[in-house]
Amino acid sequence: MADLKQIALSFDAQKKTSVENSSPESDNSTKKKRGRKPNAAPLIPPTPGKRGRVSLKDSENSADLIEIPEDEILFQKQYYPIGQVAEMFHANHSLIRMWSNEFEGIIQTRKNKKGDRYFRPEDVKTLQLIHHLIRERKFTIQGARDFLKKNKNANERYEMMASLQKIKSFLLEIKASL
Repeated sequence: MADLKQIALSFDAQKKTSVENSSPESDNSTKKKRGRKPNAAPLIPPTPGKRGRVSLKDSENSADLIEIPEDEILFQKQYYPIGQVAEMFHANHSLIRMWSNEFEGIIQTRKNKKGDRYFRPEDVKTLQLIHHLIRERKFTIQGARDFLKKNKNANERYEMMASLQKIKSFLLEIKASL
């Protein structure tokens, strides 16, 4: 215990002497500056991160890049796990999960005992329509939900529009090759 008092006293004594020795006229360069030391500039500038929201330009460009297989291939399996569905849409699992929660009456997902979500091929087609409404036609989630509730044949109309788009692209390819 005596050692501790002695250390404390010696610390106080050093502090008093350093305060007495410092004067306002003394050189500022000998004083230590408080706070953190500035970090050295990195040699290679950091690349901008990919976190956060995707820009509207990038989302518009990626809207056409969804890779849903043809109906014959799609309907070969009864259920698709959420990971495969997210890969089809080039989206995060959380986005697909949010869409399945928001459109719960329209999309009927199955969950196993573990809680994993499984989508039927019909649900994947409905998600494709939801993706079209939200990402391409810029509907809000509430607007897309109302649109799907009011228009029961919206899925048929979307499939017809998609087939017409395929025919149009085919004809444009033929025209370009002439």
